[in-house]
Amino acid sequence: MSNALADIELCVFDAYGTLFDFNSAVARHRGAIGPSADALSDLWRSKQIQYTWLRNGMGTYAEFWQVTGEALDHCLAVHGIADPEVRQRLMGAYLALDPFPEVPAMLETLRRAGKRLAILSNGNPAMLSPMVAASGLADRFEAVLSVDEAGVFKPDARVYRLVEARCGVRPDHVCFLSANCWDAHGAAHFGFRTVWVNRARAPDDGLPGKLAGQIGDLSVLPALLGVS
Repeated sequence: MSNALADIELCVFDAYGTLFDFNSAVARHRGAIGPSADALSDLWRSKQIQYTWLRNGMGTYAEFWQVTGEALDHCLAVHGIADPEVRQRLMGAYLALDPFPEVPAMLETLRRAGKRLAILSNGNPAMLSPMVAASGLADRFEAVLSVDEAGVFKPDARVYRLVEARCGVRPDHVCFLSANCWDAHGAAHFGFRTVWVNRARAPDDGLPGKLAGQIGDLSVLPALLGVS
């Protein structure tokens, strides 16, 4: 895999689940949610992604903040949680999700080596900006790109085209990294050299788009790029 990534000019990261742990929102307020916290977190993420696909199919784009709130409303109803303060806390936590433990050091290693770095996310700017700022990692990225600019969610090709339009790098010189298998395949099908960050050790979805590789977390990325 390292040979395939030797001439990469730009690393582009998905945000939620790849750089930032979406489960940290619920974990921060576990006491207010109770024993259904883990189940609620899993369902919230599942519904959040499902709603983006459904909106793509229906041609009814809405900002990811709205979609995230709609998904949370469904989950709270499923688990019988009616306290509006819980909803407010969880949505607020989504603006300051924790980066995964290996992320700061990995990004610093790549930055010291002169690698160009960017984010491409379903999140809208009003969600992404405070989260990236709160993490203290904002200066690592030359661009934080949002699907909001394309008016459609991943894996629509119009989203992936934003990278060349904004960063000026051809798809075959981009290494795209996502913890979402469907996103990784979508990006690979578009033309990026894509590495699936398989944090959950899940089986491959087998979708169109050949992956350049698969890793368990982002700590090994510098080595794959020939950086130490």
